Amino acid sequence: MTAPQGATPAPDLVEACAVAAHELLRANLVPGGILAARPTEAAMARRYTRIFGRDAAICALAMCDSGDALLERGAIASLDSLAEQQAANGQIPKYVDPERRDADFWYLGCIDATLWWLIAVHHLRRQGRVPPDRWQAPVTRALGWLHAQEHPHFGLLQQNEASDWADIMPRSGYVLYSNALWFDVKRRFALEGAEVTQHHFNHLFNPFQRDLPEYHRARLLQHYARRGRRDPGLYLSFINFAVAGDEGDVFGNLLAVLCGLASDTAGRRIVHRIAAAEAHEPWPVRVVLHPLSRQHELWRPYMARHRQNRVHQYHNGGLWPFVGGFWVLVLARLGLQAQAQAGLAALAEANAAGDWRFTEWFHGRTLEPMGMAGQSWNAATFLLARRAVQRAVQGQGVGPGDPW
Repeated sequence: MTAPQGATPAPDLVEACAVAAHELLRANLVPGGILAARPTEAAMARRYTRIFGRDAAICALAMCDSGDALLERGAIASLDSLAEQQAANGQIPKYVDPERRDADFWYLGCIDATLWWLIAVHHLRRQGRVPPDRWQAPVTRALGWLHAQEHPHFGLLQQNEASDWADIMPRSGYVLYSNALWFDVKRRFALEGAEVTQHHFNHLFNPFQRDLPEYHRARLLQHYARRGRRDPGLYLSFINFAVAGDEGDVFGNLLAVLCGLASDTAGRRIVHRIAAAEAHEPWPVRVVLHPLSRQHELWRPYMARHRQNRVHQYHNGGLWPFVGGFWVLVLARLGLQAQAQAGLAALAEANAAGDWRFTEWFHGRTLEPMGMAGQSWNAATFLLARRAVQRAVQGQGVGPGDPW
């Protein structure tokens, strides 16, 4: 599928998408911060007119560098709203209601809201948008809460099922996506044990290497994870006691590259595997390479909730443009300039589909638009990707120190 009728070709489409993305972020801004989606009746009914921890933090990364004073203030307001509703134990909410000012923490917690909030806080501080001690008390509480979820030997966060962005997927125990973010948080805030986290990350989520970790339980987990499997060329999506995920978690693998956990050689191998599966075609990117069927051992009854997470749908192989932004970031990070430019143009096409619908996700096979329209994080990650491509063209590069 190509660009919608009437759309201008790249690179004009890229610039048109940048304008539309900027306008969408402005339209979705309220005094309390950035809403997850355009405030339509459908969005209000499904609670998309909330300030979500992960969505707003990702948006803040783009908004704070937009050159638009309104968006820059909105980035700060978003983090303020989330900090004001922080739980006493330090957890940042899944979302806050900008009108009633109440907070939601999901069924089994929402571990990545806290991680993304901390990353956005650090980014705004580093860019000089706020004083270096802004939000210090909630930062201390948030880090304390995350440390309480960390295994003392592995340096990896532990979580229950369906408790991150993929909220009806059966990943649990040590989850790739969350722990890539945890390593990034550790490095940003100069926390102790980052090297331990990196070591066990690369031994547990990639259990096919020959060297064995010293800790005996790590060796056993590594054995369980690789038993009966071939090396997929990707990090496993999660590791739990005697069970692991080899469905091909695209988002988690992209973050492993961006956050500096994977070497450039490993990063290029990850890109090759994703491209070989054509997960980036015609638009980036499908978030699972091998969707789980009802017959798969990892299938859970809750995955059929609202008939949403069927094969090639939603988190089970749907195509998510906001994750497509991270795909382009990785290509730029690895110096794959031509691929990054092509990916950015394809991402613009995805956002333009349906008269600039900025669709939440598409069916992974039919490309039927699904989910909510007017997604803020689609706009934000497109702008982040465009900025990274521009830097790559100018020879500046995108390093792991602050990959956004």
